[in-house]
Amino acid sequence: MAAAGTIYVLNGPNLNLLGTREPETYGHATLADVEKLCADTARQFGLTADCRQSNREGELIDFIHEAHAKKAVGIIINAGGYSHTSIALHDALVAVKIPAVEVHVSNIHARESFRHHSFTAKAAFASLCGFGIDGYRLAIIGLATRIGAKIDAKIDAKPKT
Repeated sequence: MAAAGTIYVLNGPNLNLLGTREPETYGHATLADVEKLCADTARQFGLTADCRQSNREGELIDFIHEAHAKKAVGIIINAGGYSHTSIALHDALVAVKIPAVEVHVSNIHARESFRHHSFTAKAAFASLCGFGIDGYRLAIIGLATRIGAKIDAKIDAKPKT
């Protein structure tokens, strides 16, 4: 059981444009909103979210290798368009043997056919799509459950309204 630890939240190409890029598809939330949501959700389980974004495939692979070197307890990855093309990201996730969850803001299966296949999904124990940025929260909850982290009773787990 993981009492504490770090999860890497990795966002790929164009996710730095959340909030302005195709809001009809990706919504109005920004990457900063995603990072705050991840930090708040991880904290509920006594975890720390180390959020990274890169438009470069090699840098995302370096982040995965770093997660392994620093003994991260999990990875949440939204590889964006690289999900559908990158065998190298798939191989990096498989190589490090860290529990991973793939996230997509939009429902990739309701979009263009080239988005229906994901290499990164095959390297993850779960994949979420179509929940908007709330998919990140759900991914962290699922990952925390998988690694045995429990909600910290001292932290109010209910979102503020």
